[in-house]
Amino acid sequence: MNLTILGCSGSVPGPVAPASGYLVEAQGYRLVLDLGHGAFGELQRYVDPADVDAIVISHLHADHMIDLTAYIVALRYGGARFRQRPGGRIPLVGPAGTRDRLEAAYDPLARKLGLHELFGFSTPSDGMTLGPFTLTFTPTRHPVPTTAVRISHGERSLVYSADTGESPALVELARGADAFLCEASLMPEDEYVPDLHLTGLQAGQHAARAGVGRLILTHVPPWASPEVQASEAARAYDGPIEVARPGAVFQL
Repeated sequence: MNLTILGCSGSVPGPVAPASGYLVEAQGYRLVLDLGHGAFGELQRYVDPADVDAIVISHLHADHMIDLTAYIVALRYGGARFRQRPGGRIPLVGPAGTRDRLEAAYDPLARKLGLHELFGFSTPSDGMTLGPFTLTFTPTRHPVPTTAVRISHGERSLVYSADTGESPALVELARGADAFLCEASLMPEDEYVPDLHLTGLQAGQHAARAGVGRLILTHVPPWASPEVQASEAARAYDGPIEVARPGAVFQL
């Protein structure tokens, strides 16, 4: 199982990174995880959008889903290969209301233009199977409905925190995972708001409690320091710590 970082900037795209977007692959199956500002452009470095097998959206904040609007344009107007796609629509798993949110963001007339012809919309459910992957979800602590996800392939597993404040449920979801892709949005000096985001230290604490094999920090805003966040995480977690950067590939 390979994880490729498409974008990892928190809340907004930054000068060196698009917002959240990740490509998870195994056995030739391509799963896109979130698609925020700029991530769709990076996706095209690695795969034709028509060849993506499934998309999972953690929540409906723009920095995690707005580039689905670009995806619509690419499939509708540049999607000759998509129209030849044997499986038809691309499965799109997201919170309830994903289709309405996408229609509103793309065009108020989008329903008449047939999003259902492009995507097969569904909501998260534990034990969901997408190609070679088994997915398990848990709600996180964030102002809008948000789910963290554990993606398993054979004996290997990746857990993505999405956006969250401190969460015992996230620790349980990440228990024993090979890699933990965890947000670290708040710097030590930032005002702490519960149920919003994690500090670097809290990300390390969650990783330590879950006993994960590797911590990959992501969703660090352009105004924050990835190096400080990694240093903070290391105060609580003594395993390998890496910072997500566009183009980085992690083999699990």
